[in-house]
Amino acid sequence: MFASLHTSTLAVAHVQSRGTLADLAKRFRLAMIARRQRAQLAKLDDAMLADIGISPRQAATEAARSAWDVPSNWLR
Repeated sequence: MFASLHTSTLAVAHVQSRGTLADLAKRFRLAMIARRQRAQLAKLDDAMLADIGISPRQAATEAARSAWDVPSNWLR
């Protein structure tokens, strides 16, 4: 039992040390943030968009982007 538990703990630590599991979790979290922000942007009316300096067309384009399409500076 101990060897099995110890081995599985080492396997998880090894995967996390390479960063793949942590990177995947980070990308998923960022995708959900982007999805929520884009949904909120899509709900703004023309006057609200004008207040933040975005045209309705720019807002629609941004809102239509995939959740996985996040700004590169978010990935650092």
